[in-house]
Amino acid sequence: MIQKWSVDSWRDFPIKQQPTYNNKNLLNEVEDKISKFPPLVSFDEVEKLKSELANVANGDAFLLQGGDCAESFTEFSHKNLKGFFRTIMQMTIALMYGSKKPIVKVGRIAGQYAKPRSEDNETKNNITLPSYRGDIINSIDFTENDRIPNPDRLIESYFHSAATLNYLRSLAQGGYGNLDKIGKWNEEFAHSLTSKKSAEDVIAKIKDSLSFINACGLDYKSLPQLTTASFFTSHEALLLNYQQCFAKQNIDNKKYYDLSAHMLWIGDRTRNPKEAHVEYMRGISNPIAFKVGPSINKDDLLKLLDILNPQNEAGRITLIARMGKDKINELLPPLVSAVKNNGNKVIWSCDPMHGNTFKSSNGIKTRKFDDILSEIKSFFAIHRKIGSYGGGIHFEMTGQDVTECLGGNQQISEIDLKNRYHTHCDPRLNGSQSVELAFMIAQDRSEEHTSELQSPDHLV
Repeated sequence: MIQKWSVDSWRDFPIKQQPTYNNKNLLNEVEDKISKFPPLVSFDEVEKLKSELANVANGDAFLLQGGDCAESFTEFSHKNLKGFFRTIMQMTIALMYGSKKPIVKVGRIAGQYAKPRSEDNETKNNITLPSYRGDIINSIDFTENDRIPNPDRLIESYFHSAATLNYLRSLAQGGYGNLDKIGKWNEEFAHSLTSKKSAEDVIAKIKDSLSFINACGLDYKSLPQLTTASFFTSHEALLLNYQQCFAKQNIDNKKYYDLSAHMLWIGDRTRNPKEAHVEYMRGISNPIAFKVGPSINKDDLLKLLDILNPQNEAGRITLIARMGKDKINELLPPLVSAVKNNGNKVIWSCDPMHGNTFKSSNGIKTRKFDDILSEIKSFFAIHRKIGSYGGGIHFEMTGQDVTECLGGNQQISEIDLKNRYHTHCDPRLNGSQSVELAFMIAQDRSEEHTSELQSPDHLV
């Protein structure tokens, strides 16, 4: 029998990936202070996202989730936020064309400040210090003082998140994401490609669609659907003492929500059903996700779905597959089949980043563009074969012109990695690589859609 849930019932469970704070009194004071701050998102916004995600679960929309591996205070600027939003919007238009469906846009942003680590400690030059666990906990600088978990960083993270949300909302609602702007950005991008044809074909067809709207006597520049954008935020709910500060009850429906973000997820290291993260997440009403990695089996997967979504509510659960290009064709099909046969209403999304990380010959952690694309193609092919719906993609990406992932049209090589390697944790796709991937996915999805329309089964 599942015990009664409360906002702090997770504290009675084993927990992983948490820092050890030396000053517990200060920690308690900080938690109490944040609990009294205004929440970062609203009940209505969370429910709106859940409604849009229900459309994805039903095969009527597509999920794009992307952003930093780990946000950092030092990279916080209007320029970087604007670049991120621009990249997301460019990707959105390409994917919308390819899938012929609305795109639900969810950023890994405005709260993605904590990161799980493989080791509790890090050693350099015979000096061992606590591992860097994200700016919400400690500093990436390798000194004893910087690596001590500092409760004041929780407050700093709150205000960085609030400022990020405020600026992103102004971009989304203020016309920065209108179709005219995005069209010009994508045309500029297409001109930079070595092989331009596929991207130019997509852009030309989008322009034809807009011309048709105008020919019908509608001014698309005045339509809010085409001049503003809905945008939601998400992060890994790793630091549960911080998350609890945002657990609020909606007096209208009596349900609890975590108002630090619209959507939250559980990582591959913390999804044990007998541990604290699953206990906390089962009680909040946000859309939630969890990572589906190589170590999970179908029984564990179905058990987690029973715990986290006992009412089998569409839009509640996103399964983020992260297998790696060499394992996905073996490991993912049995899981997809099990979920399909069990009748679970879920969104299947592809994280092609985490399973394809390796160290280059010069010791720098990186990922290959072609490996990422390979896993994405396998993901969609598996769902087509099984008769399931591959409903989303999940990228670690940035709008900045970094050199952290190899390949793509820019042909970033191992020699280039040191030029602009700025990530605080894992390597990210840069803006160009992200948009390039979106256009490749769009082309494949468009061809698949055309093939379906022309098939004898469809004509019957």
